Amino acid sequence: MSTTTQAPTPPPLERTPETTKEPRFWHALAPVLLLVVLIVWGMIIGPMVFDLPAWPLEFTFLAAALGTWPLLLWLGFRFDSISRTMAERTRTALPAIWMLAAIGILIGSWTAAGTIPMLVHYGMLLVSPAWIYVVALLLTSLFSVLTGTSWGSAGTIGVVLINVGIATDAHMGLLAAAIISGAYFGDKMSPLSDTTNMAAMGAGTPLYSHVRSMVNTTGPAYLVALVLTVIFGFMQPTKSGVDVEAFTRPVADDLASAFSFSPLVWLPLLVMLTGAALRKAPLPTLLYSAVTGGLVAIIVQGFSFDQMIQSLINGVTIDMTAVGSADKIGEQALAIIQRGGLYSMASAVIITLCVFMYIGSLDLINAMGTVVDKAFGHMKSRPGIIIASLLSSAFVNGFSSNQYATSFIIGAAFGPKYDEAGIDRKVLSRSIEDYGTFIEPMLPWTTTGVFMVTTLGVAYADYVPYMFLQWANFIIAPLLAITGIGCFYGAKNTRK
Repeated sequence: MSTTTQAPTPPPLERTPETTKEPRFWHALAPVLLLVVLIVWGMIIGPMVFDLPAWPLEFTFLAAALGTWPLLLWLGFRFDSISRTMAERTRTALPAIWMLAAIGILIGSWTAAGTIPMLVHYGMLLVSPAWIYVVALLLTSLFSVLTGTSWGSAGTIGVVLINVGIATDAHMGLLAAAIISGAYFGDKMSPLSDTTNMAAMGAGTPLYSHVRSMVNTTGPAYLVALVLTVIFGFMQPTKSGVDVEAFTRPVADDLASAFSFSPLVWLPLLVMLTGAALRKAPLPTLLYSAVTGGLVAIIVQGFSFDQMIQSLINGVTIDMTAVGSADKIGEQALAIIQRGGLYSMASAVIITLCVFMYIGSLDLINAMGTVVDKAFGHMKSRPGIIIASLLSSAFVNGFSSNQYATSFIIGAAFGPKYDEAGIDRKVLSRSIEDYGTFIEPMLPWTTTGVFMVTTLGVAYADYVPYMFLQWANFIIAPLLAITGIGCFYGAKNTRK
């Protein structure tokens, strides 16, 4: 794979002639603690205790960088040295930034082509009361894999499934867990997911290597979840004789009225799947798939050339489609149609740049490495290092409620430890997601926990016990670390 995110060697330390201060442990610890304080106050205590608005992650990392610079200047570093390390660190993010841009373009293209609406349309027709729990898991998984969004999957298809569940007297905790687990399976495994790209970038490993590595833990966990969902589904039967189409048909019909589902609509998906199967570089694969989608939008859906360009850059709007007006379509269908575009990824790109201002500043004194060595220096075994990175990922995402921050912080902290131990970094990127991404919907105070409870209308305590995918993954990941199975100890590091 040609797309890598290998971190460069930091530039030489440079001090002003009048000082000879040597960085000590507390110098490394101070900026790390500063970030912890900013996150805990701005994103947890402030909003939850004092009902204050949560601080944007961009602001949090900018404030952490600004608070770190005086310490570095006091130690004797010139600001041109600080800015140079920030630039070098940011340079490593460029491949992932290009990927994020391509994902936004691709989603806009697939929506304009009718590919995503078509898949949702046919998925809605598969909903059966007798198998609603399994269908919920499979359907949200498929939608999330193909779109890279867990919130979008839960907020569209998930809401429809919840309404079906209410009408058929389904067990709402089991149903909500299936929806959330399926949505997060796709968010974790999809190359179109921003968090998947962030984890690969944070650990410094190619995207497809990262996804293939996750198959070792998430694959078995998914099979376990599927079996348990079937078993518990038989134990919690739904009411028969309910007209399910009353809930699913409106969404399916709205999408069918907005787009033509010609066989050509499958072409963008086939282009991407072919590129992935042939192990072609992800960036051109996504962009050529987007080009194919743009052509299909013009030929099949009747988009003008200008509308096609707008869908790639700013996303699709309902007035571009055959429906023409938002008041002629339901909210669920509208949410599926109006999305994507290059600028939909602007927030993710800006967050990345702000994070690298902070992480790059810390590179001057190797702050992350120093703190990790102090905390986990006694762990020399490969299983110990992997398990430490798993638990650290859960901790960081648990208190930050953000997988972006988790990916960069854990990647910077544990990357050198993995290199020293001879562990391929695709195990690190996998670990960041195994415990980082999957912990988010398991905690009621995270943004995801709040979103899922609010959107699906099911209490946190009702669905958490049935999140079989997450529970199985939490067990399998450390077991593989202990046994060495699927840990690529003998493989050449994919960063090189």
